[in-house]
Amino acid sequence: MEKALPSIPAKRYFTIGEVSDLCGVKPHVLRYWEQEFTQLRPMKRRGNRRYYQHHEVLMIRRIRDLLYDQGFTISGARNKLQELVQLERDKRRAGEVMLDGVEVLEVEDSRLEDSRLDDSRLEDSRLEEFEDTVSEPEHSAMSEKLLLLRRELFEIRDLLSAGH
Repeated sequence: MEKALPSIPAKRYFTIGEVSDLCGVKPHVLRYWEQEFTQLRPMKRRGNRRYYQHHEVLMIRRIRDLLYDQGFTISGARNKLQELVQLERDKRRAGEVMLDGVEVLEVEDSRLEDSRLDDSRLEDSRLEEFEDTVSEPEHSAMSEKLLLLRRELFEIRDLLSAGH
């Protein structure tokens, strides 16, 4: 059994080398997949350098799973990916919110605060004490990391449920 892929760092952009390491796929394969899967469109900058975003890394992992683990052909994986995109569109129309191919709950800022710390287990004074120790940039960075972690967990759940 192959070793598990590393977790995806909380970054905005990834180079092709980083994506290659994160997804266990060689760079030339990633470039080929860009031609075969229209949903995969990394940003290109100076010298045609590719920069992938978090959702594209997740999509590459999904493509890799379809091809390498589930045994789909390129054509079959392309069709399956299109089915998944259509399913996500249908869910979105039905009122479920999707983001970058991963289910995400829309949470108001006040609910995010409530979920970050369980008020029932912490006294109000301890809660205020904690919030006073976290600066605004730290709070923002923590929120971003939590959202990325949530996305990754939903992706893992989707991969696990697809296997059944």
